[in-house]
Amino acid sequence: MRITKQKVLFLLTGFAALVAAWFALAQPEAPVAYVSYRVDLRREQLRLYWKDAQNQRIGSLLRLEKVTAAQGDTLVFAMNAGMFTASHAPQGLFIQADKTIVLADTSAGDGNFYLKPNGIFYLTTANEARICPTTDFRASSQVRYATQSGPMLVIDGNIHPAFRPGSSNKYVRNGVGILPDKRVLLAMSKTPVSLYDFADYFRRAGCRNALYLDGYVSRTYAPAAGWVQTDGDFGVIIGVTTPKQ
Repeated sequence: MRITKQKVLFLLTGFAALVAAWFALAQPEAPVAYVSYRVDLRREQLRLYWKDAQNQRIGSLLRLEKVTAAQGDTLVFAMNAGMFTASHAPQGLFIQADKTIVLADTSAGDGNFYLKPNGIFYLTTANEARICPTTDFRASSQVRYATQSGPMLVIDGNIHPAFRPGSSNKYVRNGVGILPDKRVLLAMSKTPVSLYDFADYFRRAGCRNALYLDGYVSRTYAPAAGWVQTDGDFGVIIGVTTPKQ
């Protein structure tokens, strides 16, 4: 069989492609970077926002910064705080300033929100933060703020049983966890991450319970970390403020 220059070139090109593919697979993945904030509820105010005093949806992190400034506060950290419907209403339970705006959603369905157990992040009138599976939540006059989302990331110190190491299902994601010292850990991945690795981030930080908030659309406002995203078109937003000096 006659081997032409074209055939040699074709074989060499194919071999080079195989070597490049093998080399790429052999390289360890770069670690995922996160932007995060640890909220000390004794010194900072954490609230859930949806609409302003004129009953207009706040929507973006930039608008939240303006709303909180008008109230005499400095916004130090913010991110979207749960999934929302096509009309940007909270999907599932939403309690704001002691008032239940939307009831808990305990139905079945498709998508991350319905990957059971899903959960609820809430703040009490005693200014304590808690996270629990939706089925464990009990409505009470002691709940000041609450948002439902899903799935749970960490449940009693264990990663959600549906998550698998090495998953290729990766997105930018944000979530919330409770640290052993009772501070609230808010975090968003700067690059796409699997649900397993995102849950493991909270578990390694010491959170016994953590909740997934959303992915793909996630944005974070963290000026102290040099990370300021002011866009977005959200339902509920979580904001951390301090009084203006």
